[in-house]
Amino acid sequence: MVAEKIIPSIAERVIAIHVTEDEYMRDYAEHFYEWVDGVVIKMSPVTARHDGLSVYLRLLLDTYFALRPIGKVRSDPFVMKADNSPRRREPDLQVILNTNPGKLTETAMLGAADICIEIVSEGSQETDYVTKFVEYQQAGVREYWLIDPLTEQPRFFRLNADGRYEPQSPDADGYYETPLLPGLKLHVPTLWSDPLPNTIAVVQTVQAMVAD
Repeated sequence: MVAEKIIPSIAERVIAIHVTEDEYMRDYAEHFYEWVDGVVIKMSPVTARHDGLSVYLRLLLDTYFALRPIGKVRSDPFVMKADNSPRRREPDLQVILNTNPGKLTETAMLGAADICIEIVSEGSQETDYVTKFVEYQQAGVREYWLIDPLTEQPRFFRLNADGRYEPQSPDADGYYETPLLPGLKLHVPTLWSDPLPNTIAVVQTVQAMVAD
């Protein structure tokens, strides 16, 4: 029995069972549903804060890749199909580098993304912190970012040589950096600001980063 089936908050969001992968992609994927062992599960509803964080991070990454074209970013409901796993996930954001050995199609990432980012919502904690942590680690997602506006505590994980996630920490000034995105500095305290930086501020900030 899959883990989600025994979690009441997940059970309430089951839309259909005994659904094939083709049926999922045809009838459900675009509507913010995920597919787990033949079960279609509606993703947790998002708050304005969750949506704002998603838009901000997408803008930050899109700007970075416009200035340093080493990859692409995709938002949900874009599907990630990792290897032969009977699960199809829709990360809030997924980063796919140009060097990724998988295949990026018009509707899905076939293979593990390089970075998966999940923004935690009420009702998604178990899935994000436990289920997806294990899935993304096993699939070979090189980094997993958990952005939790409920606790204002982000968590960053990076695969080690043994294929296991190791926690990573921002520096003393609150910046998180990854070797996968050279020059990009994610200022963690900014994630909790209200309002979040606008488009002009984000572009200027990323331009300064890349120019360094």
